[in-house]
Amino acid sequence: QVQLMESGGGLVQAGGSLRLSCAASGTIFSIYIIDWYRQAPGKQRELVGTITSGGSTNYADSVKGRFTISRDNAKNTAYLQMNSLKPEDTAVYYCSAKRHYYGPEVSWGPGTQVTVSS
Repeated sequence: QVQLMESGGGLVQAGGSLRLSCAASGTIFSIYIIDWYRQAPGKQRELVGTITSGGSTNYADSVKGRFTISRDNAKNTAYLQMNSLKPEDTAVYYCSAKRHYYGPEVSWGPGTQVTVSS
């Protein structure tokens, strides 16, 4: 079973950038599809984007063109580069892993807080 840990969150001004990391341990990272989610206070968890084991990506419309997901299988790490941040991007960000694109998540990280000030 893969274990995940996010890092890189923090406080940033609107228009700024942050890069989140999702470090994996416990198994072969490269076989997993990685999702990035976020959850703002009082709102449902939202899928931000996905990267497949082959490196293909997909994004929510709300972040398309601003966020980029990548992975380095040699480092067992996935990344979420966030540019042109807006106050509405404020949320706890989670990474998760799954084996199949439409399958269930098999592991979640604890999350990292991102706060964007106006």
